[in-house]
Amino acid sequence: MPAKKQVRLLVICPRCGNQQSEPRAAISTACKQCGQYIRVQDVLKPPARPPERPKELRKVACFDCGTELEVAVSAQSTMCKRCSTHIDLRDYHISNAVSKNFKTKGQFVIEPKGYVFNTEAIAGDAVIKGKILGKLAVEGSLTIYSTADIKGSFKAGRLIIPAENHFRWKEAIAVGAADIAGELAAHLCADGIVVLRSTGRLFGDVEAKNLVVEEGAVMVGKARIGALKS
Repeated sequence: MPAKKQVRLLVICPRCGNQQSEPRAAISTACKQCGQYIRVQDVLKPPARPPERPKELRKVACFDCGTELEVAVSAQSTMCKRCSTHIDLRDYHISNAVSKNFKTKGQFVIEPKGYVFNTEAIAGDAVIKGKILGKLAVEGSLTIYSTADIKGSFKAGRLIIPAENHFRWKEAIAVGAADIAGELAAHLCADGIVVLRSTGRLFGDVEAKNLVVEEGAVMVGKARIGALKS
């Protein structure tokens, strides 16, 4: 009875790419061209690659048409798929005197020695520790420190006064929400919730959809709670 024919397979050398025939059951061999040691089973069945980590994404809305876009967290810019508007996603940290406009979905930070003047700034989030002269519109959180010197106008999705910091504003402040852990002296109008933390002090009237006052907080003024008049 004739011997059973061995099944042979084509093996490719991982070093030089040479192709040679080897028995299907072989464990190892040597490349006939470069002499490279080859583990036959590893070449035939290479180890599975670990799955690629999915990119971290965040959602932003186009400045012009409002279309919601998903972009990588590390992205510096993108373009609206609907109206082709360029969208800046960078963070800006200002530590000197600057006179220019800003329009970004990133974070806009004015350091204590920073001064932005004659500006119209739009940002995803903002932190103000220095001076700003102009208009400021913040879609997300606006954090104001005691060292801030703001001249002009501002609006924000959420106003934050950190603990041990204070801010005074003569005109009414219109925001989406507020979180006061420091001291705020102003007439505050919020479409959403105002939270006065245990370390917080609020001097002025409040108009808000909801108001939460933690134990230990100080509030001096009138409160009107419910949906604001349009």
